[in-house]
Amino acid sequence: MTTHLQNRPYALHLGLFIVAYVLASGFAHLLAIVPGTGISIWPASGLFMAVLILAPTYSWPWWVLAGLLAELLGNAFWFGNPLPVAVLINIGNALEAMVGAWLVKRACGRSVRLETVREVLALTVLGAGLAPIISATVGSATLAWFGIQPFATAWPIWWIGDATGVLIVAPLALVVFQNWRGSAQFSTARWVEAGILSLIFLGVAALCMSGYLPFAYIIMPPLLWAAVRFEFKGAVVTLAFLALIAGIFTVSGTSQFAGDAESQKHNQIMLQLFLAISAFSALIVAALSRQQHLAALTLRKSEHSLRELIETVPALLWRLAPDGKPTFFNKRMVEFLGFDVTEIDKTGVSRLEAIGQIAHPDDAAQLTEGLRESLATGHGFSMRHRLRRADGTYRWMSSRAEPMRDEEGKIVQWYGLCHDIEDQVSAEEALRRSERQLQQMIDAVPALIWCTTPEGTPSYINKRLAGSVGITLEELTASDASRSLVDVHVDDQPAVEQALAHSFKTGTPFAKVYRQRRADGSYRWIEGRAEPLRDPDGRIVQWYGVCLDIDELVTAQEALRQREREFSQIVNMVPVHIRRLTPEGEPTFFNKRLMDFFGLEAVSELDKPGMSRLATIIRTLVHPDEAATLLEKVRQSMTTGVPYSMKYRMRRADGAYRWVDGRAEPLRDQSGAILHWYAISVDIDDEMRAQEALRDRERELSQLVDMVPSLLWRLSPTGDPLFFSKRMVDFLGLDIGDYETPEMTGLPAAIAAVAHPDDADRLAAALNHSIATGESFSLTYRLRRNDGVYRWMSGRGEPLRDETGRIVQWYGLCHDIDDQLRVEEAVRERERALWQLVETLPAMIDCAAPDGEPIYRSQQLREFLGYNLEELDKSGRPRLEGTLDAGVHPDDLPGVKEKYAHSLATGEPYARRHRLRRHDGEYRWVETRAAAMRNAEGAIVQWNVICLDIDGEVRTQETLRLAQDSLARASQAASLAELSASIAHEVNQPLTAVVTYSSALQRWLSAEPPNIERSQSTVERIIRSANSAADVVSRIRALFRPSVAAKDCTPLGSIIMEARDLMIEEAARRRVRIDVAIESDLPPVSLDRVQIQQVLVNLIRNAAEAMSSTTGERVLGIRVIRLMGIVQIEISDRGPGVDIPERIFEPFFTTKEQGMGMGLAICRSIVESHGGRLWVEANKPHGSTFIFTLPIGEAAAAQ
Repeated sequence: MTTHLQNRPYALHLGLFIVAYVLASGFAHLLAIVPGTGISIWPASGLFMAVLILAPTYSWPWWVLAGLLAELLGNAFWFGNPLPVAVLINIGNALEAMVGAWLVKRACGRSVRLETVREVLALTVLGAGLAPIISATVGSATLAWFGIQPFATAWPIWWIGDATGVLIVAPLALVVFQNWRGSAQFSTARWVEAGILSLIFLGVAALCMSGYLPFAYIIMPPLLWAAVRFEFKGAVVTLAFLALIAGIFTVSGTSQFAGDAESQKHNQIMLQLFLAISAFSALIVAALSRQQHLAALTLRKSEHSLRELIETVPALLWRLAPDGKPTFFNKRMVEFLGFDVTEIDKTGVSRLEAIGQIAHPDDAAQLTEGLRESLATGHGFSMRHRLRRADGTYRWMSSRAEPMRDEEGKIVQWYGLCHDIEDQVSAEEALRRSERQLQQMIDAVPALIWCTTPEGTPSYINKRLAGSVGITLEELTASDASRSLVDVHVDDQPAVEQALAHSFKTGTPFAKVYRQRRADGSYRWIEGRAEPLRDPDGRIVQWYGVCLDIDELVTAQEALRQREREFSQIVNMVPVHIRRLTPEGEPTFFNKRLMDFFGLEAVSELDKPGMSRLATIIRTLVHPDEAATLLEKVRQSMTTGVPYSMKYRMRRADGAYRWVDGRAEPLRDQSGAILHWYAISVDIDDEMRAQEALRDRERELSQLVDMVPSLLWRLSPTGDPLFFSKRMVDFLGLDIGDYETPEMTGLPAAIAAVAHPDDADRLAAALNHSIATGESFSLTYRLRRNDGVYRWMSGRGEPLRDETGRIVQWYGLCHDIDDQLRVEEAVRERERALWQLVETLPAMIDCAAPDGEPIYRSQQLREFLGYNLEELDKSGRPRLEGTLDAGVHPDDLPGVKEKYAHSLATGEPYARRHRLRRHDGEYRWVETRAAAMRNAEGAIVQWNVICLDIDGEVRTQETLRLAQDSLARASQAASLAELSASIAHEVNQPLTAVVTYSSALQRWLSAEPPNIERSQSTVERIIRSANSAADVVSRIRALFRPSVAAKDCTPLGSIIMEARDLMIEEAARRRVRIDVAIESDLPPVSLDRVQIQQVLVNLIRNAAEAMSSTTGERVLGIRVIRLMGIVQIEISDRGPGVDIPERIFEPFFTTKEQGMGMGLAICRSIVESHGGRLWVEANKPHGSTFIFTLPIGEAAAAQ
């Protein structure tokens, strides 16, 4: 909200201010407990002053108008004073708020945040002390003027009420406005403390305000507690609650500040003073607490900054106790040493001795002694020593330490640092070595070096000077301590003397060429130079000079001048055009050949007014197409100093243009400045024409190369790819360089990018071998096409050599053989498959020539006969004759030969069974077949023969014939026995039912009286059972005559219920309960009713008999369900189960003592005759379920 108040006020803010002002007026009206007065505490004054303190000065008129409106509304709501009275009172309140706000802001000099004692005092003294005087004076005068209340009576209460309102409400408003958008960041403990404090404060306030406690100021401890612990927020909140509680209890009349009318005025003043003193005390304590908190925060920040500074100082800092015990290492020192102070105690030695142990052994004793001496005397410590780093290396340190003393001069701590001077020590050592080397160099340098004083007296000569000249330093010094020139040639002495005197006098460098006498008496030309050495003030402290032997140089210069004359003649004779230009580019010299080329006598002939000579020459003598480019390039070179090179056409004297290769280089002096430009132009016209013809030829060749149906490439002598044909670029999708990566370039990158990973190493090895040895390259490998498909290539490469035999390039091609290889591989694969087929067929294969002579035999045939074809050649007879005579049974041989001869003569296929002798001498029956293989013209090219060993088949057929005869006789006997057993079993079931029902009939008739109804039912069952027996006999008879059993579509549910009724008496006798579950809407099933009922009765009886030994509940379940196109019937029991389910349906197999073993076999045959299936499954935990299925409707009828 502070941000909003600092700008022009918003209507919302003005409205909130008016509402708050009116409510504050109402609260003041409630506290008007003194008769004849309108106020006791005026909270609106504090609200008004706080708003103006925070609002900018230019917006104050808006707030004053809002205050006037609020005052009039409050007057209308609460006080009912005349309008002039209300206006005058508002003027006083507005003046009070403006003066107070202005004084407070002026005193604080910045935004008021109530964080210091100064701000609290300013608000208390100026805002709550001086400013209310204005309001009290204006308000009391108004009341006295209108005869409402005397001035002397109203003024004290008015002033104290406004002051109290400012002290209580203004801090609260300031805190609320300034923290409107903030949030309290308290810990859990602080919240708990705030809650406890709130309870204590509210309790004490209620007790002391209600009169239970005699002394109101008992509220001060919790009030000050809130100010100390929670600063201004706690102080203003508790003051607000205190004022509210005091007002409530005072208004209600229960407060100790309430009383009779006579003491009311005194109590009113006491209440105002109580609230004012409480507010002043709380605000002062809160300011002191805030200042202490800010000071502690500043101290912590300073400590943190100091610690960061210590940790970042590029030195090792440490601290010692007065006795020398280390107590602190900074972070950089800990990282340097590899351990902290506390880790020294683990070594078992004192900390001071441990410091000596980390120093270099040569420095440890001196370091320890120096520290002890400083500790003993209190003097500062300073020493250079080596210290061991964490990695074990020693580094030079410059260590210093100073004691910190207290007021009495007693040492309380030692502070020191170690500065790493390893580089400095190394530099000093290098400097000393450099000085020694410099001295050696000065003595060894091939120059004569000397030094003089500022006045010119020689002070040093190097060894070479003394030895070369044959003179000492004393001889170079005159008797008057001046210089001596005894080593200078007498003709040069005056000039040298004059030059030296001028240099020593003016301080300018000395430079002179003169002759110097050597020890052998000869004179040699030297160049003497000297420079002064000056101090920082510019005074000369010494002269350093050198004498360079230039005798050979002078001799060479003379020879050079002679050679220059010779070179001038050569320049005119050399077969190139030579010219010289100034640094600005103006031509100054043409050689004779260039003058003759242009047809000029002198360069000046080309001069034209208003145009430079360079521009005139280029525009006149250079072809127009290249003139502008050449002129620009020449001027650019003249500007930048960079050589230029260009091919262009120049006009010859006869007007013809010829191509030349022009180049220019600058000649520079020692400082790098350009002295001249020298340019040449070589006639390359014939070469350019030849190159043009060559380019035409290359274009034709390139077109030819692109038309070749192979991928062509060219490599450098070192193997770097230089060229890919267009067809190869289209194939790979890459051109030269497209395959390179930051990690790989050149030929390896190309191979990695385009070759198959399995072929890359082999391809690289072959190419590298050819490049290294110069041998031709030939390899088959795979290349990746631009669509990612790898295709086989036949790659070949040959080197191109120059006249010396040196390889200048490699030319190669890659021919796509992928389709060819695939065809060849397919042919080879098919051939391998055919041979594998021939070798693995379980037959003996033979191939013969058109005349029948064998040419190939499979492995099986060779192993069967026991010899190879080649062994037949040793007998001298044809292979076919030898094979037949040696292998075919003598009884079959004539027929075999006759059949072979017929097939060879006619070309008809051959097929015959005969006996063939195996390698062990045994004859075995074989079936031999042969067919002719013909060519396109129909001529026989080969006979293919297959020989199948059918010996086992022939013998098996014979054995089978004999077994069939025996089986036929046994089958007749078995069928008769099975039929008899089946008749007995099938007839036995209905007859047993007849006997059972007859016994029941006898019991019903013997009863007194006879049970005619039950007897009648039993007779019907006897008749049905007899009819069933008759039906069984009829069907057995039907087996022997060609008839079809009668089947009709019958609901299966009725058959199930009839079978259950047939077995209900027997089940009851065995104490078996039959549960039937038939699925609704079952479709009719095509079946023989008697046969299916026979199956059901047999299975129900077996299930009931299986539970005869069961001790628990005996339940027989019948369940019928529909599954897809079938109906499934399940009969389950809780008996012991079936031990051998796989044999239970075999005829004559039974697990009953009296059984025949035919019941389940007959049941299965009946079910299967209906197109169904019968099987058994085990129940859990015990018992069995017999399940059979029957097809539905037409499916059953089709059976």
